[in-house]
Amino acid sequence: MRNLLEFLAKYNHWIIFVLLEVVSAVLLFRYNTYQGSVWFSTANAVAGKVYEWNSAVESFFSLTRVNEELALRNFYLERQVNQLSRLYGELTRDTSFLERSERQLLSQYQLLPAKVVDNSLDKPYNLMTINRGRLDGVKPDMGVACGNGVVGIVYLVADHYSVVMPVLNLKSRISCTIRRRGYVGYLAWYGGDPTVAYVEDIPRHARFRRGDWVETSGYSSIFPPGVLVGKILQVYNSRDGLSYRLKVQLTTDFSNLRDVLVITDSTVAERVKLLDAARDSLRIGADD
Repeated sequence: MRNLLEFLAKYNHWIIFVLLEVVSAVLLFRYNTYQGSVWFSTANAVAGKVYEWNSAVESFFSLTRVNEELALRNFYLERQVNQLSRLYGELTRDTSFLERSERQLLSQYQLLPAKVVDNSLDKPYNLMTINRGRLDGVKPDMGVACGNGVVGIVYLVADHYSVVMPVLNLKSRISCTIRRRGYVGYLAWYGGDPTVAYVEDIPRHARFRRGDWVETSGYSSIFPPGVLVGKILQVYNSRDGLSYRLKVQLTTDFSNLRDVLVITDSTVAERVKLLDAARDSLRIGADD
C-alpha cells in the first residue's frame, strides 16, 4: 500500500493529465456531431480491419483440415470415375454385380490422412517422412497415395512418424495395369526427372496406345485396384526385346506434395497368415 501511495504521489501530475485528456476526448466526441462522426467512422474502420485479420488467421489455421478433406474427396472421386469407366466399357455384362464387387473390395480399405514433413527429389534413393506412426495404426508395407494418385509404400515406422519409400526411389516397385486393357507390369523409376517413371514387363501381345492411363492393378495387398499412376507418353522395347517398357507421366506432383493418405487393408493379416500356412505345408511335404 505504501508503495502504491508513493507511486501516485510521484506521478500525480501525469495521472491527472491522462484523466483530463480522457475526459476531454469523451466530451469532444460525444457532444460535437462532426467529431463524433469521425470517431465512429474511424472506430468502425479499425474494428473492420481487426476482424479481417482475425478471419485471415482463422482461415490459415483451418487450411490443414480443408486440405485433408480435399485429399480424401479427390481419392474417392478418382475411384468413382474408374468404376464408372469400367461399367460403361462393359455394358453387356451384369453391371450391378460389378458395382457390388467394387464396393465390397473397397470396404476392406481404410484411409488415414497424414502430412508430409520431409521429402527429397534429387537423390537416387529418395525418402519421405509423414507425421503418422505406429500409434496411429501405420505399419510397414502400407500403401500411401494422395488425391492425384500413387505416392509410395511405408518403409519404416516409429511411434509418431513414418518413413515412406516413394515412387521416386530406385528400389520402388509397384504393380500396375493399363486401364481397361488388363495388361499388368510394375512401376519403376530410374532417377532423373521426378515427373516420369516406367512400367516394365508389359507383354508383347498387349494392345494399347499413347495417352492411355496406368493405374494400380490390385494384385498386391498394398493398393486397391484403380489408384491412378499416370499417362503413357512413349512405348519402348525392353532390354531383352521380350516385352514393352512404357514411359509414364506421373499424376502425382512430388515437388508440391503436402497431404497424403495411408491406405490400410483390414484383410492383410488374414491373407499373410494363410500364405504362411500354405508355405509351411509345402515345405513339410517337400521334406517328406
